[in-house]
Amino acid sequence: MNFSPHTDLIENVTFDEITLGQSARLLRTLTVADIQAFAAVSGDTNPAHLNAEYANDTLFHGVIAHGMWGGALISALLGTQFPGPGTIYQEQVLHFVQPVRVGDTLTVMVKVVSKSDLHKSVELDCQVLNQKGVRVLYGTARVLAPTKKVRLPRVNLPQIQLHDPQARFNELLALGKGMPAVRCAVVHPCDEGSLSGAMDSASHGLIVPVLIGPELRIRRVAEQAGIDLGGVEIISVPHSHAGADKAAEMAAKGEVEVLMKGGLHTDELIHAVLARPELRTGRRMSHVFRFDIPLYPKPLLITDAALNIRPTLPEKMDIIQNAIDFARIMGVAIPKVAILSAVETVSPNIPSTLDAAALCKMADRGQITGGILDGPLAFDNAISAHAAQIKNIDSPVAGQADIMAVPDLESGNMLAKQLEYLAGASGSGLVLGARVPIALTSRADGPMNRVASALLAQLAANNARRNQPRQVW
Repeated sequence: MNFSPHTDLIENVTFDEITLGQSARLLRTLTVADIQAFAAVSGDTNPAHLNAEYANDTLFHGVIAHGMWGGALISALLGTQFPGPGTIYQEQVLHFVQPVRVGDTLTVMVKVVSKSDLHKSVELDCQVLNQKGVRVLYGTARVLAPTKKVRLPRVNLPQIQLHDPQARFNELLALGKGMPAVRCAVVHPCDEGSLSGAMDSASHGLIVPVLIGPELRIRRVAEQAGIDLGGVEIISVPHSHAGADKAAEMAAKGEVEVLMKGGLHTDELIHAVLARPELRTGRRMSHVFRFDIPLYPKPLLITDAALNIRPTLPEKMDIIQNAIDFARIMGVAIPKVAILSAVETVSPNIPSTLDAAALCKMADRGQITGGILDGPLAFDNAISAHAAQIKNIDSPVAGQADIMAVPDLESGNMLAKQLEYLAGASGSGLVLGARVPIALTSRADGPMNRVASALLAQLAANNARRNQPRQVW
C-alpha cells in the first residue's frame, strides 16, 4: 500500500497498522532556492553547491545539491507521511551514489522490511531515484513507530525569503559588460574605504581612476591598506577644497567623464561643480539611490534623499525627470513613478499631497516625460498591490513602482537608511543633472556599494558619450 500526503490533513500510521512490505513515497524537484535555503539553515556553504564557476572545475562539473538534502527528504517522508507524526528516528544509514543537480526530480521511497514488537521499532529500506530512474541515494532507517493515532490539520510552513546580494551585484555589473571604462576623477581618496572603492571599481573595468588629493597622504593610506597604486595617475593638491576644484575643472574641460566622491564632505564637491557654468545643464542636480531589496521583486530608485533638502515644485519636476531618464538608461522602458506622501489622498493640510497632484498633472501636459506618474501614494500602496487593492486604489503605479519620489531629504534619507539597515537592501547612488555623473558614496558604504555606484556612473557616462560624443583623454 502506498501513502501520499493529503492537502489539508496529516495522518500517521501506527505500529499496529504497519505491515511488512508497506511503502510510501514523495516527489521533489531540486531548485537553486532549495540549495540556497539548505545552505542557509545548515551553514554548509561549500562552493560546490553555491559557486557555479568553482563547481564547473570539480569532479561533478557543475553545481550539485548537498548530499544530506536527499537525506532530509527521507526524514520528511518518515516524519510527515509514513509512519508520520510520533515517529522517532533511531538510526539512518545512507549511501550516496550519484550527484543531484538543479532540475532533477527525485522519487523518495521507503519500504518496511522488519518490525519488532519489543520496542515498537520498524526498519525501512530507503531509495531515492532521479527522473531517469537512476538511484542517487539508498540506505536503511530504523524508527520507533507511533502507537497512538494522530489526524491533524497540516501545518503551514513559514515562508523563506532568499536574497543573494552577490547574485544581484553580478546582475548589476552585467549591465556594463562590453562598455569601455570611463576616466574618473576620484576626489580626496584619503581613507581606506574611498581609495579601495576606487581601485576595486578600476579592477572591475568600470573606471580609469585619476586620484586627486595630497599625494603623500594617499600613498600612506595605500601602503597601510595594502592597495597597489602602480600605474595610477595621481594629481597632488594640498587639501579637499583644492581637490574638488581641480576635479570640477577637469570635468569642465572634458578631461574626465565621471566624478567620484572620496573622503570629503558632499557639499564641497557639489559646490565646486556648481561653480563651473560649463557643468550645468539647466536642470536641477539631484541624487538617486538604487536599491536591491530582498522583499521587492525589482530594483527600486529613491530620489532625492541626499542633495535637495526641501525642494520646490519646479525642483521636484527636475528631480523626477532626472530619475526617469536614469531609469531608462538602466533598461526600464517606461518607469513607474510613485510620488510619496503620508496619505494617498490630496489634502490641503499636507503640502506634499498638493505637489504630488500637481506633478501628475504636469506629466499629463508633457512637462515631465518618459514615465508614468501617480501620487500622492503612501509607502505601503506604492510597493504593495495588496495594500492598494484594500484601499481601492486603481493605479498603474501602485504596487509596481520603479521610482519613489520622496517629499524632502529628511524623509528620503530615513527611508533609504531603513531599507539598508532594517530590510537588508543593497544600495548605490549617483548625482544626476550635471554634465557629468557624480558617484556619491557614504563613509559607511562597503566595497560592493562603492563599486555599484561606479557602475551606475559608467552607465550614465557612456549614455552621455553616445548622445554627445566628447574627447576622451
